[in-house]
Amino acid sequence: MKRLFLLLLVASYAQFSFAQKNAPDPSYHLITGPNGYVQYKNYYLLTLFQELPAVRKLIKEDPILKTVLSNKQLQISAALKNCATDVSCYTQALKFSENEISTVSQRLAKLFESGTVLKELVSRHLVPSGCYSLYTSQGPEETLLQAWAQDAKAVNYAIAVYAEGKKPNYPKIDSISFNIKDKAYPELLATSAGLSISGQPDLFFEPSMTFALQALEMNERNDAADYEPMATTVNKAALIQIKKTNWPAYRYSLILVPGEGPEESGTELSAGGMLRCRLAALQYKKGLAPFIMVSGGRVHPYKTKYSEAYEMKKFLMHTLHIPESAILMEPHARHTTTNMRNAARLMFRYGFPMDKAAITSTSKSQSYYISELVPERSKKELGYLPYKNGKRLSDTELEFYPGSLSLQIDFDEPLDP
Repeated sequence: MKRLFLLLLVASYAQFSFAQKNAPDPSYHLITGPNGYVQYKNYYLLTLFQELPAVRKLIKEDPILKTVLSNKQLQISAALKNCATDVSCYTQALKFSENEISTVSQRLAKLFESGTVLKELVSRHLVPSGCYSLYTSQGPEETLLQAWAQDAKAVNYAIAVYAEGKKPNYPKIDSISFNIKDKAYPELLATSAGLSISGQPDLFFEPSMTFALQALEMNERNDAADYEPMATTVNKAALIQIKKTNWPAYRYSLILVPGEGPEESGTELSAGGMLRCRLAALQYKKGLAPFIMVSGGRVHPYKTKYSEAYEMKKFLMHTLHIPESAILMEPHARHTTTNMRNAARLMFRYGFPMDKAAITSTSKSQSYYISELVPERSKKELGYLPYKNGKRLSDTELEFYPGSLSLQIDFDEPLDP
């Protein structure tokens, strides 16, 4: 019996150690790289390939991956000569083909097996970052290969929507800005394609990634970089306060206010947004939580210049007299699903206690939408639950518990990955 107990204890400890080893690390600092926030938020593995010296050297000097690069450059050069006004001709040359994705996967697997550089990349960056949390339970090599496949799909998706004109998940707010049938449009693509190889790229993925990033830029869709670096700008005062917070003194860690964008052009903050702020301020002044987080990007109407989160923060400060040190901005979410996911992400990154409940404070209809429909929608659209519902406090307040799976990058939402 004692032997059986010891064996069970060892097995239990091994399982716990494995879970701990494969869990995201709150102290991990994301590497942004010189190309900024849009790139690293969408393509974190590719950013690490560029920014980690030992990894970059390995990728750059590998003969098979060098061949992938040279073949891609030849494809793009041929497109510049032959595509003329054919939009899809350019985009197909720039996207990663299934054969390219497979070839790179096979080579990364070989390089992983034969040395320590890629093993350290996984253990020191991919796992603790949380950016590929859906794959870490499959083992380190598979985590690397799945991360590569995801980043390749993400590049292809951005090219398909913002160069080729395919429909995004939310066409009314996220579609391409150009008429792809306009006679001048193919010339724009040709110029961008030429730029993708003009800087003498070193790494096999750089032409395609550069083209994808340029497509987002040309469409004025660098929303993922809005207000960054938030930790040293719009959220700086609250971050200082977080470090001083006595969490046990509060029933909840946070009051989340999901945005409601106006439908009229030129309107800074909707009536619904104002009322949601008032509901949250009421709970804050009761002392339920030390912080309010306002969540919402530049969403409604199409290509609005106004950020829901920024306008709500202004309203809380200037009209409702909530101190800036109590307000956190989350200015990237584009729908309720990502209001919840992004809030959980920031709470993890900013050092909130993840086992302490927070609350949403919003309109009755959205509050019940969060409790009854968003969980299923999250599983369908994100592939996981970024939070867990708690008790309902009222028609407008609902408990939730943030989850670290929220750190997983979403490959088909380049404005808010």
